[in-house]
Amino acid sequence: MAAPLTRPAETPPPHPAPPAKRPARPARATGGPGARRGQRRAVALFTVPFFALFTAVTVLPMLYAAWMSLFREESSGLGFGGTERVFAGFGNFTEALGNEAFLRSFGHIAFYCLLYIPAMVGGALVLALLVDSAMARARRFFQIAYFLPHAVPGLIASLIWLYLYTPGLSPIIDALDAFGAHWNFFGQDEAIYSVVNISAWQWTGYNMIIFYAGLQAVPREVLEAATVDGSGALRTALQVKVPMIRPTVVLTLLFTCVGAIQLFDAPKLVQLRANTMGEDWSPTMFIYTAAFKGHDYGLAAASSLILALVAGLLSFVVTKLGNRWKAS
Repeated sequence: MAAPLTRPAETPPPHPAPPAKRPARPARATGGPGARRGQRRAVALFTVPFFALFTAVTVLPMLYAAWMSLFREESSGLGFGGTERVFAGFGNFTEALGNEAFLRSFGHIAFYCLLYIPAMVGGALVLALLVDSAMARARRFFQIAYFLPHAVPGLIASLIWLYLYTPGLSPIIDALDAFGAHWNFFGQDEAIYSVVNISAWQWTGYNMIIFYAGLQAVPREVLEAATVDGSGALRTALQVKVPMIRPTVVLTLLFTCVGAIQLFDAPKLVQLRANTMGEDWSPTMFIYTAAFKGHDYGLAAASSLILALVAGLLSFVVTKLGNRWKAS
């Protein structure tokens, strides 16, 4: 019997090759030249008003002061022939730098800074650490309470403290007398402490808010890790929190130094009772006296430019030292 015929095995048809992937097209930029022009207009819209105001209230007055510093008023005929403006060159600058009262005023401010900056910055930092501590209660209340003195204008604050320094009117002096302590707030040696107290009272709460905001940015996990490692509250504050807000401390020191060298309202009002201070106790008081009492606008303009230069150099030094402290 013949064997049945068998069909050869059918080979499956070959699968079609997948189509070749086309190269992806480069993504088109979302913004073209028109979008970039719109961004430039937006930037200009927000920056031009600032630069216009900055030029009007800072640059132009400085240029005008520089122009005035090159001239001086001279009178003829024993003062009866009127005055005329003559070109003095750098004569006003040499006169200001040779004026003992002007140079002495910088010494007063230097001693003021030695007393004021540690007291104010240190006090603000301590208050911020206390408010930020885990044991603090009613934080919002203390923030507002410490900040309230700064809400009082500086001139009004000086008048308030002038009342509190006056014998016969001040409850503070009455309380000191009751305990047998006598303190003359307008004395020759005590007047500077009165000025320091006014400034510290006004600015401690303001800087405390700045330090507290910096402490809020410290990562909580870092503080938890310090607690797990056995660090106490005082050690955590000094070795963890304070080093992590170094940029904030440096910025506060910078603003404090620049503000201190421009001190005017507090010593000006204290000087009304403390005659030993003199009308040229601070550089700004010297400039005010030269311009509005001595009518020597050239000397006042030159002195103001020297003061601006000193403030700029002081800012540079504080910034350099602060950067080294931050990097250490």
